Amino acid sequence: MNICLFESDEISKPLSVKDKRGEHIVKILHKKEGDTFSAGIINGMAGKAVITKIDLKEEKSADGRKTFLAGNIFFDFKSESDGKTLYPLTMIIGFPRPIQLKRLLRDMAGLGVQAVHLCGTELVEKSYLKSEMSTVENCRQLLLEGTVQACSTHVPEVFIHNSLKECLDFLEKNNSCKYEKIALDNVCPQESLYAFSSANKFSSAVAAVGSERGWSENERRLLENSGYKRFSLGKRVLRTESAATVAASLILGSMGFLM
Repeated sequence: MNICLFESDEISKPLSVKDKRGEHIVKILHKKEGDTFSAGIINGMAGKAVITKIDLKEEKSADGRKTFLAGNIFFDFKSESDGKTLYPLTMIIGFPRPIQLKRLLRDMAGLGVQAVHLCGTELVEKSYLKSEMSTVENCRQLLLEGTVQACSTHVPEVFIHNSLKECLDFLEKNNSCKYEKIALDNVCPQESLYAFSSANKFSSAVAAVGSERGWSENERRLLENSGYKRFSLGKRVLRTESAATVAASLILGSMGFLM
């Protein structure tokens, strides 16, 4: 936990040591009164928190067999920066396996993309969309964890769509600015993404990465008709999470954000 993030209505309230953030401050960081820790407001400012008081006490479980730490941490927060704003890159990602989804979302937040659109595809395993992870709330929690790891405050938005068409229609309807349209495809790419991103500079982009079985022919036509160019990441077949991370890194590097 490289930064403790709070909702705007939490930042002025005491933090319970039963909260995982409070537990981290006391048990992992071993902070004491007068010490500071990195803190920020979710989707807001980042800064330092000065601990003014730690009020700890021991409590017993209802059956009296266990003893645990309780109490509150009192602190004053001082903002210092904008908290690392997100980059103008939106990722469309075909639903991966739930265990991959956890790593993928944390990495997308760590890289600082502005939004992740998860969508069902024609070749995806349909059970992935029905897993307990496949809710906006659970996905946002994983993005929040990636944001904390990156010592940032701004959390990417997350959207869930039943199909690629639904996702593309949503983006066309809600994005008024021009953006580079990139689709990863290891079956019939038009160009290497590395070569393209090295030779071209663009200020905003949407990158589409298929699920583990890739795109169907129908989805390839849909992407092409929507103005997406198909790019490769070499001759090897990558996991969805690996392809998304590599593609985002190449694009953000081309934009000049990874200097």
